[in-house]
Amino acid sequence: MKEPLRDYCKIGLVHFMLWKDAIKGEGDFLSVKTILDDPYFDAIEVGWINDDAVRASVAEQVRASGKALAFAGQPVLLTQQLDLNNLDGAVRAKAVAAILDVAPQAYELGAQGFGVVSGAAVPESDKPAAKELLVKSLKEIAGALEARGGMPLVMETFDQLSYGKNRLIGPNADAAEIAAAVRADFPSFGLMIDLSHLPLQGETPRQAFAAAGAYIVHAHVGNCVMNKPAHPMNGDFHPPLCDPDGENGVEEVAEYLRVLLESGYLNKETRPFLSFEVSVYKDWTQEALLEQSKEVLDQAWARV
Repeated sequence: MKEPLRDYCKIGLVHFMLWKDAIKGEGDFLSVKTILDDPYFDAIEVGWINDDAVRASVAEQVRASGKALAFAGQPVLLTQQLDLNNLDGAVRAKAVAAILDVAPQAYELGAQGFGVVSGAAVPESDKPAAKELLVKSLKEIAGALEARGGMPLVMETFDQLSYGKNRLIGPNADAAEIAAAVRADFPSFGLMIDLSHLPLQGETPRQAFAAAGAYIVHAHVGNCVMNKPAHPMNGDFHPPLCDPDGENGVEEVAEYLRVLLESGYLNKETRPFLSFEVSVYKDWTQEALLEQSKEVLDQAWARV
């Protein structure tokens, strides 16, 4: 593709995945400036920031940069093992309350969307009930966001593997079913797709978009390691793209971009988010991984 990729999307980065100390709302938020000062990026994704002064500083930096921000509620749920589709009403209510508790942060940061993830996978016999409860939770959250100003709620799809995240949603066909039910009352609701998760889901980008493309409003680019129990990144841990033990390299990213473009996701009118979700390990540094990620994405786009 000869035209710049950024003409078709806002290239971003999931901050708390590259700077892992931030995943629980603590740690190094000075690193946000690294992304905001980098002309390659048009967007950043952050999670909860517990310190009021630090959060206010990040919000001001984002505003000054003119870059887009999305808020990730996934760490709130995953790090505390909270469950939006738990069959126990009290457990489900606790998860909803935790998300609503951080929703004001998303507004303070000027977020353009709010991400969540479904709860734990359940036995087949319990899936209908769990899906109904997930829809109920999502509508409660979407309603609260709408009352505050209409920030769109987005659900990310994950795997159902014992060595992965093992979430209810799960397959993109199931995600589409949930999205249709939530959109009946909240039309801005959408799904988030992640190249890192697709091998773990047993789906190709084309299969995922065939199943749920009408509802996909947010996209991530990353990698995963499968079926290598001794590997430190085995499962859903977002190793660098092109990791020799991973599933996604330049050609896989190129195919992903082709599908995003052909489906209309990548477009010049709305320029949706396309964010790296990558983590360091072994001898990698954040700086080196940022540069390598850019190189891979540029090489992949050149093949589209």
